[in-house]
Amino acid sequence: MAMNLASGRAGGHRRRGRGRGAPMSDINVTPLVDVMLVLLIIFMVTAPMLTAGVPIELPDSKAEALKEQPHAITISMDGAGRVFLDSQELAPGELTERLATAAHEAGDKLPLVTLRADRHLDYGRVIAVMGELNAAGFKSISLVTNGSVQAP
Repeated sequence: MAMNLASGRAGGHRRRGRGRGAPMSDINVTPLVDVMLVLLIIFMVTAPMLTAGVPIELPDSKAEALKEQPHAITISMDGAGRVFLDSQELAPGELTERLATAAHEAGDKLPLVTLRADRHLDYGRVIAVMGELNAAGFKSISLVTNGSVQAP
């Protein structure tokens, strides 16, 4: 003798789907993935724009762009002659000791130094900062300019 153990409906058919009081056991992740992909694209587009923290009017040049290195030190000089290490303003005379610390931490291979100087600065002030870089042991210094076809 066979027994029909299906509960509920007559005829032995099982109910499909969830019942009225049963909790939902699956989550639709498609909208979450869509939002995350949009955020990823936004961050990929805006991240390169965040590298220059100090607003400076750079001189024009016909020089080709260098490859950006991940462990580069950026020295910036604004139109007033203030000196910044990355985006942090330095007191007068503080640049040499901060560079010496960076050179000591780097060991044998010194990081690339990029110098961003405002086009209206006195040439002697820029050379003085380059002398401090040289005294700290940084012999390879890249000067940052705007790439332009109309440069002299």
